[in-house]
Amino acid sequence: MTTVTLIGTRLADVGREFVYEGESAGCEGCPYRGQCLNLTEGKRYRVTDIRENAQTLDCAVHDAGVRAVEVEPASVPANVPSKRAYAGSKASLAGPCPHTECPSHGYCVPDGADFDEERVIDQVLGDPPHETCALDRDLTLVEFRAEE
Repeated sequence: MTTVTLIGTRLADVGREFVYEGESAGCEGCPYRGQCLNLTEGKRYRVTDIRENAQTLDCAVHDAGVRAVEVEPASVPANVPSKRAYAGSKASLAGPCPHTECPSHGYCVPDGADFDEERVIDQVLGDPPHETCALDRDLTLVEFRAEE
């Protein structure tokens, strides 16, 4: 399901994914709040279309203004414990990881998924990008289904 929202013009590219972080301090008193703050905080989205005839609007947060785009919920790539990594099953993240230098860190602590939630696995992508897990976890790279 697509939603029309406003995002910074520098970010308005078809295919761009982002996690909606909610209201910024600069949003207070803005006349476009209703069009901008209409997404679910913490959810990952993908830009599917840019409204071509829409004007660029001034914004206190985005230096080049904002434009109207269509977005839809996006899937989240993540590492999960291998024993629960089956397409169609539910899984949750293994837990926090302090090893930010690891090539898998972005999948172990992905934007758009929380540690305390179970998500449906849309597909199994395979082995994670790391050679060995510093926390000795047996992980598989999956794609969590987009939340509606």
